[in-house]
Formats: sequence, C-alpha cells, structure tokens
Amino acid sequence: MTALPRTDSLTVPRRRFLQSLAGAAAATALGQSPGERPTRSPGLTVLNPRHRVPVSYIIDDSTCLVNLNRFAMPQFDAAFQGSNATYHRNWQDWPVEIPDRFIRRFGEWCADQGIRGKFSLVPYPACVGRLDRELPGWSAREVADSLKLVRDVMTPNWDIHPEMVTHTRIIDLKTGHPVAERSLKFMENWDWTTGRSADEIAAYMVYALKILKEVGMPVSGITTPGGFGNRALPQLSVASFQAVRDVFGAEIPHYFRHAFDRGTESVAPRVENVAGLQSSNPQCVVSIVACTGDWTGGWDNTTPVGADAYITADLQRGRLVEVIERGEPACLISHWTGIHHNGAELGFGIFREVVRRLHTRFDHLVWMKLSELARYWAARELTEWQETTGSVAFRAPYACPAFTVRGGHVPTRPPEVVVNGNRNRLREVSGPRKLESGTWCRDGEGAIACLDLSAGRSELNW
Repeated sequence: MTALPRTDSLTVPRRRFLQSLAGAAAATALGQSPGERPTRSPGLTVLNPRHRVPVSYIIDDSTCLVNLNRFAMPQFDAAFQGSNATYHRNWQDWPVEIPDRFIRRFGEWCADQGIRGKFSLVPYPACVGRLDRELPGWSAREVADSLKLVRDVMTPNWDIHPEMVTHTRIIDLKTGHPVAERSLKFMENWDWTTGRSADEIAAYMVYALKILKEVGMPVSGITTPGGFGNRALPQLSVASFQAVRDVFGAEIPHYFRHAFDRGTESVAPRVENVAGLQSSNPQCVVSIVACTGDWTGGWDNTTPVGADAYITADLQRGRLVEVIERGEPACLISHWTGIHHNGAELGFGIFREVVRRLHTRFDHLVWMKLSELARYWAARELTEWQETTGSVAFRAPYACPAFTVRGGHVPTRPPEVVVNGNRNRLREVSGPRKLESGTWCRDGEGAIACLDLSAGRSELNW
C-alpha cells in the first residue's frame, strides 16, 4: 500500500471548522487535503441514494458490559486536578454495568424500525480491562457472550468503531499500560495528538483496531473520543486511512470526528486525501459529520434536552427538520451512558419518540450505516463520466448500490446499464418515491435513474 502524504499540523477551533461549502472545498476548510477529483461533462447530477435523504444514528461511549463513563469520570477529574466541576457528579452511584439485555432490547427495536448507524466498542474501556483478554469483574464467559451479542444483534445494522483505545488515559504502546502522567497531555480526549505525526497517530489507532480484530469484529471506521485530533486534523485524516486500511483492508475507510448542531455549515460527508483515481488502487478517506448535539441525556447522565431539539411535536421545527429539508444527511449522535441513563432509559425513550416523529413527518428517508454513507459519497464525488447524446460513460473507482442520477431529457428508449457487454434494462416506476436499484422514473423534462454502479467502466444508455 502506498501511504498517503503526511501534512503539517493545524490548529482550528472546533466550532469554526466549516463554512457552507461542499466537496473538495469543504475538506480544505477543515484543513484536510481533498486530493484528486475526476473530470466530468455537464448535464448529469448525482442525487441522494434513491432520491431520499440519508439518516444515521451515531452511538458513542459504548462497549461490552462496562458502563464506561462511570469509570471515566474520576479519571477526567484527576486530569483537571479537581478544577472542573463537570467531573464532580455522583458517579459512585452509577451502575458499573450496562447489561446485555439492554443491548438486545435496543438492537432488536432498532432493527424492527429499520434504524442503521454506528455503535462504538471501546476496546480497553476506561482502563478497566481489554475485550480480548479480561474485564475484571466479569467472567470470560460473560465477556464472550456479550461480544457474541454485539456481533449477532448489532453488526447487521451498525458499523462497529473503536473509540480509540480507552477513551480516557493514553496507553504506552510498548507496555500496554496507561502512561504514568495523569495530565491532559496524556488523555485521549485532549492534548496527546497535538504536534504528532500521522504515523504516530495511526500506530495508536492500530493498537485499538487490533483488539477489535482479535475479538472478531468487522471494522471499517474510527471514532475519536472528545477532542482527539482537534489540533491535528490533517494528520488525523491520514492516520484514519492508514490504520483502518492496514488492519482491516477496508476499501473506503471513514472516521467520525465532527459535529455541528446549529447553523448553515454543510454536514455532508467530506471525501479527503484522494489519490490513484486512474489506478487499480484508488485511495480516499471519508469524514462523517453529525448534525446534532446529544440531547438524549449525554455521556454524564444530565437532564436530557429532549425530542423537541431534534423535531418538535408539531413536526415542523428542530435541527433534523432543518437538515433533512435541505437534503443533507442527518446523522444524530447520542452517548450510550445517556441512552441507558442508569437504567431509567431516558435517552432510549427520547430516541424512540424522535423516530416516531421523523417517520410521521417524512416519507423519503433512508437509514444507512456510516460505511454505506461513506461509500455513497465517495462514489458521488469521485466517479468520472462523459455524456454523449443518449448515453453516459462512467469510470468509477468504487462500486456503489442505488447510485442515483438525474439527466436533462426524457429517454426515447428503455434505459439500460451496460457492464462488460452485459445489458440490464431499468424498470420504469411512477415517481421518485418508488425508486430502488434497477429502476428509473420521469422527472419533469428529465429523468432519474437508480442503478448499482460497478467499479470500473460502465454505461447508462437512455
């Protein structure tokens, strides 16, 4: 594998990363290198998959059994030497465990509703123990059963991410023990990444990824805890690609770092560090952006803001309504501690109400994993095409299901997709809400086609 280029450090305040930009310009605003982009003839527009708005649920601070933030709270307090009141909550009264029966109930309900997203699995949660070795306080059978539950119930609909190694203290990669110094400089959430190279950050990510690989979890992305990478954004992007590609061989690595819960900043994914588009080994990494705050109860079991912040009871306002109405992916974020909320399940109740309201208000949503969103945006931004009368010739670095395009004319013949000489005719449907892979519909003076895009060369004849 050819490593992506290393970039210099950049300091960017968290709330000012983005302006209302798209594609390569948005990546540049974040300090990341957009890399290559394809040439395209005018006249064709890539739409959202199936002409719907993607929605995804991002769950942070989750792992097997361990109630991570019950153990994180005193470690954060020690790093601040007692000066930050945020970490003076009554964590001793919180349960040490978020039980498997809750994961099962949550996962099965989400599956019934068609919910998809990302579920963190912190590999060495708050230094309590490692998922691939031992969690003191739980038997080996209990840990194995919990891991199996995540594989069986969650992985069909959720990407699994490490949230670095511990989500608290930095681990010495040579010893596997926490670094002795208990300062912000050696906490994952704060300053450790500042001034470090992409290779150093990648090595740390690899440590986390290998633990999840050892316990049989499929991984194609990374979640950063707190401010990890906040002052090393270019290096973070490159490191995410290197680590996930090296350990899991993921074709399109992605990472979750940024959230913008208000304003007009674009929350579309950022396709970064693109290289080798004309080769047999295209490379990119996709930054996934959340559009909300955690209004379900938070990592620290505070009083929840509630469902209205996402979508109001009259279904007319709220952050999700804003983002969905402008057609951008709406990625909600919550923390597992607050979803469970010490057994009261306040966050889970709020999320259920948000889903009910969303599905009542909108009939054009599509729930996606972060990896699915990353693949679609990579194909959307990196597929080359040349259009001639009645035909579009694609050169795609990545395959992509339900790739949806709009053209400016109504076909004079039944549209067909040609791949390696094989012709597949698209079926006409009555309108955009009926679109699925292998179909097309009329759209005013134009047409919309939804097809499974193949990697390499293909044609759409219409």
